[in-house]
Order: sequence, then C-alpha cells, then structure tokens
Amino acid sequence: MRNDWVSAVRALGGDGGVAADAAADLAARYAEPHRRYHDTAHVLAVLRDSAALAADLGLPPEERATLALAAAAHDVVYDGRPGDDERRSAEWAVSWLRRAGVRPEHVARVEELVLATLTHAAPDGDATAQALLDADLAILGAEEVAYDRYRSAVRAEYAAIPDELWRAGRSAVLSDLLARDPLYATAAARSRWEAAAKANLGRELAALRTR
Repeated sequence: MRNDWVSAVRALGGDGGVAADAAADLAARYAEPHRRYHDTAHVLAVLRDSAALAADLGLPPEERATLALAAAAHDVVYDGRPGDDERRSAEWAVSWLRRAGVRPEHVARVEELVLATLTHAAPDGDATAQALLDADLAILGAEEVAYDRYRSAVRAEYAAIPDELWRAGRSAVLSDLLARDPLYATAAARSRWEAAAKANLGRELAALRTR
C-alpha cells in the first residue's frame, strides 16, 4: 500500500516525502482494531483488482495513478457511517494530496473517484470510476468460503445493530445488488466475477429470509 501511494503521488508530480507520511497514516488507519472487513486486506485487494482492470481497459498513466490513490483512500475513514465515511475519506485524500503539491485537477479527480463509492454508480463513460467500483465489489464474486468470511466480517462491523434490523437492511442491499443487470460495469469484471457474485448474493439473501 505504501509503495502504491508514494509511486502514484510521484507520478502526478507530488512530493515523495509528504506522500510517505500520508502512506504511514493510511496504513495506521486501515489497521484500526474496530475494522473487520474494511481493513488492510480489503484495501490491498481493491488496489490489486483495480490495477488489473485498469490494464484491461488500457487506461492512460495519469488515470492509473489517480485510480491507485482513490483505491487506497476510499475507506481510509471507516466508522460504519455510510455517506459520512466516504466524504471524510475524500477529505483526507484531498488534504494530503494538496500538501504533497499534486496539481489541483488531479486532486479533484481523486476526490471525485472516492465520492463515487458513496452511491456506487459511475458516471457514463467514466472507465476509471467503473474500474474502482467493480474492484470494490470484487469480493462478491469470491469463492463461497471467502464470501462467507466477508459476510461474517461485515456483520461484525455492525454488531451493535439488532438481528431483525440487520436482516431487513442487509436484505435490501442484497436485493438491490441482485437487481443490477449487469452487476459489474466493465466486461473484464463481469467475466471474472459476475456469475459467482450473483450466486453468492442469492445464497445469502435466501439464508436471511429463512431465519
């Protein structure tokens, strides 16, 4: 994660020393003990998968750099407060990138990408945002054992929510995801994860409805 962040900042003309300080804060935040899913392993997976999709899409170097920064920062603030978490994560990225001297247009682009995770809807034709959002949902297409670990980890992050409310809210989220056709925006993501993701989502939704 550190190398990805520092390399991307430097690729956009920013200061490597400031980038290293930001990367240290990034690593500390993803290691916070209250995180069960939105942790270091998650951000590393999103960095890996978004880079792979960027290669498949043939994104230009500057877009790959902004994508890497957005992938690294997208959950840097995570307190289980949807909407607020994404906005504060975007603010974190903007603050550090400005300190590093990254050009304003690149800072704005990273902010835009992080905020796209708020609605999980990429603007039409924005392949970079599509790559980020598809990578963020890659876990849905994991093998059953890995998906079940993810499901348990997310529940643990919301342990304060009573079971009845959790089942209702989670069922609504799963139903929305299942209704998306396709679920993934990019062809590369669909070929990798679509079929398994639909199966996993259906399996979890069925389990929630039978309890």
